[in-house]
Amino acid sequence: MALEARAFWVVSAGKGEIRPVTLPEPGPGEVVVRTLWSGVSRGTERTVFGGRVPPSQYDVMRAPFQEGDFPAPVKYGYLNVGVVERGPAALAGRAVFCLYPHQTRYVVPVEAVTVIPDSVPVERAVLAGTVETAVNAAWDAAPMVGDRIAVIGAGMVGCCVARLLAGYPGVRVQLVDTDPARASVAARLGVEFVPPDRASGGCDLAIHASGTEAGLVRALELLAPEGEVVDLSWYGDQRVSLPLGEFFHSRRLAVRSSQVGMVSPARRGRRSFADRLALALDLLADPAYDALITGQSSFEDLPTVMPRLADGTLPALCHRISYGATEPVAPVEPVAEPRMESPSNREGSGRT
Repeated sequence: MALEARAFWVVSAGKGEIRPVTLPEPGPGEVVVRTLWSGVSRGTERTVFGGRVPPSQYDVMRAPFQEGDFPAPVKYGYLNVGVVERGPAALAGRAVFCLYPHQTRYVVPVEAVTVIPDSVPVERAVLAGTVETAVNAAWDAAPMVGDRIAVIGAGMVGCCVARLLAGYPGVRVQLVDTDPARASVAARLGVEFVPPDRASGGCDLAIHASGTEAGLVRALELLAPEGEVVDLSWYGDQRVSLPLGEFFHSRRLAVRSSQVGMVSPARRGRRSFADRLALALDLLADPAYDALITGQSSFEDLPTVMPRLADGTLPALCHRISYGATEPVAPVEPVAEPRMESPSNREGSGRT
């Protein structure tokens, strides 16, 4: 009997719809996952939904299980939590995280799913991909004890980075954003919040995650001599101008990119993609990350919710999608144990 599912597709710039899907019969080494929750990664998904992925980045920005091509129609997303309905006995009935788009049920290789630790509520685990980005950024930035750090941009990524770096001994972290409403989120994360004009200068590091030219300029302004900006923003088709003719050279400043599609060079020889994601899930045992879940809708409402998230009329950090009773629950069905392979290489994934 064919497995049926439904998926959210971007069908044109600013418009999405739910389409039926007929799933393949799972083969050896594959699992069937019924989605419980997914998360909208507002920054990247807003760019995709608006049809603003530059042609030069079509290949780089492909998500691991994307279908279709940019600009549209395309099935895109990468924050998915579900339960294994069919698979090896060790996975059957387990809650897992997968870098999969918004879809009610799907079939993927065993190595594409990561078991969610018992210490992490499944509804919080939709943040795993974003915390993984923060882990990679911390590896790239390599902060030292006592560093003064500004995190520019209190979106999902910026908030996760700020929470992570605030745990370093003696580090001063300020979360900088133009939206005063983010102050309450910062407080729940245990991080000082300041508007851009009150941010402290003399920073050893600035982590930029606002996705704006003004934010990147402010990050440079806050640096001490020989300081560094680690830029996590992805600008899509925007062009960014920087004041490199002012203090950039005299202070010997640096701007460096960080992108989750590759494991940081600082750890690449010793950590795999699977190691990094497992670490991110372990970190989500921290209940402070619940501050990043700022809204929730049903899967059925995605075609009307996504435009509002994209244009900002529905403000959000992580907007969580509930799948509730969108698909009938199938009996959990273990199958013969396959030989476990090492995790697939996700180099080139466009997640930011």
